[in-house]
Amino acid sequence: MATAQGIRPQSAFDQALHQFGARLFEAAPGLVTWILLLAPAWIPIIFPWPGAFVVAAGVLLFDIYWLLRSMTVITGVYSTLSQMRRDMRRDWLALCYQDRAEGRHDPLQYIHLCVIPTYTEPYHVLEKTVEAIVEANYPPDKKMIGIITRETDKPGWENVERLKDKFGDRLRGFYHIKDPLEPGIVIGKSAAMNWGGRWMVRVLTEEGYDLNQILITDLDSDYRVHPEYFAWISQHHAREPLRDFVIWQPVPLFHNNIWQVPMAVRVMSGATSQWQMFLHSRPHRLVAFSSYTCSLEFVQRAGYWDKDVIPEDSRFYWKAFFTFGERFSVKSVYLPLYGDSPNSRDYASTHMSQYNQIKRWAWGITDVPYVLARLFKHPEIPLVLRIRRFMNLFLNHLNWIFLPLLLMFGASVPIWVSQDFALTDLGQALWSWSGILLSVTLSTVVFFLFFEVLMLPPKPKEWPFWKKIGVHFQYMLYPIVGLVMSVLPALEAHTRLLLGRYLEYRVTEKV
Repeated sequence: MATAQGIRPQSAFDQALHQFGARLFEAAPGLVTWILLLAPAWIPIIFPWPGAFVVAAGVLLFDIYWLLRSMTVITGVYSTLSQMRRDMRRDWLALCYQDRAEGRHDPLQYIHLCVIPTYTEPYHVLEKTVEAIVEANYPPDKKMIGIITRETDKPGWENVERLKDKFGDRLRGFYHIKDPLEPGIVIGKSAAMNWGGRWMVRVLTEEGYDLNQILITDLDSDYRVHPEYFAWISQHHAREPLRDFVIWQPVPLFHNNIWQVPMAVRVMSGATSQWQMFLHSRPHRLVAFSSYTCSLEFVQRAGYWDKDVIPEDSRFYWKAFFTFGERFSVKSVYLPLYGDSPNSRDYASTHMSQYNQIKRWAWGITDVPYVLARLFKHPEIPLVLRIRRFMNLFLNHLNWIFLPLLLMFGASVPIWVSQDFALTDLGQALWSWSGILLSVTLSTVVFFLFFEVLMLPPKPKEWPFWKKIGVHFQYMLYPIVGLVMSVLPALEAHTRLLLGRYLEYRVTEKV
């Protein structure tokens, strides 16, 4: 019998079937990951003779692909670095005044609001973050800060009061946002930004502000903006025809404490920074990452950040895509955003903190079922664009795990599982050919070392000369460090999703 609204209630069987289908949908990315990962082993077993040849050919093709991709990444990083060094030398506030004087645009109409979610961050970390905002080359009456703490975080309240007393009179506004941790949320940055975004929209609307003229920066508590950051964005935002549909993404460099962290963490921080630089050279692959800027009206129309997810940045990107369609884009800010590398209370916990941070980023694989469920429900967005962006998402997460492991071990597996193939000329030559390609590919780390040297802050003065020189050679260990600190946490994230063992948000510890 129909209800008053004319909708038949679902039976217990229908509900169970729906839940099973949703769970299967959710487990699919992890299942695909493991099927592909084990392909060099199961293909020769199921198809003993032709399977081994197929795997061998695939391994060699992927080795060649990885070599070409390494060259592409090198040129991409160099391109981004060149543009960053160019833009870091310019006085963007002067260009804003020039645009205003010429009457074409008025970049200085925009007020910049930095919303900073915090939990357990020590005062000195927040102080440097707020100080960078205050000292940035942009009019003080055009800058505002909102710091989010939990309602129960009394030490956090004290930090905010100290910061407000020290910097509040040098800003247009300084807001303390107290998050009550609403029922049903997944505690973490995304839920905090959801509350903070809604709170700021309500308060600023009551104060009479135009939300389109408020540019909100979702800023991690340890990130320090470049002095020209706000002026750069204002100048470009004013000139952008589709400004109401843009997320502005700076280049994250995890260099604030780079000389205080262990070798493995330093290597991973450098690799992460340069991978983000490469993505800035490929606009169609660029997504929101960690900290970024858009209008507060954009945030409201997109439906804010989700309350029940961990990867807040990538999920916000997809919400915006399905809300605004082909008008939406993420555009590069060719200025650095300086962040901290994980640095905990001791050597072991620092490495674990780095591992958990990478695992949290890899938990973005949960975006795959989210996007798939909506991929064919938006005919207003061109199908080619929907599929292309989805494939970028899925293949990026697969390649994160699959390509490094295939490159390192793929040539050995078909020889181990197929004795007949191992006795062939191709079987005996496969490992040698693959080894040569692997050696050439890994030699490209020299270029990444060179780029890193150009960007790193000065080394501690008390370091001896040999240490200042020798520290750079640690980057040669990236293949090993990458397997342990990047591939393994990503594989754990995929496996957790496959098994339904959901990740809990862990704050990256800072000292």
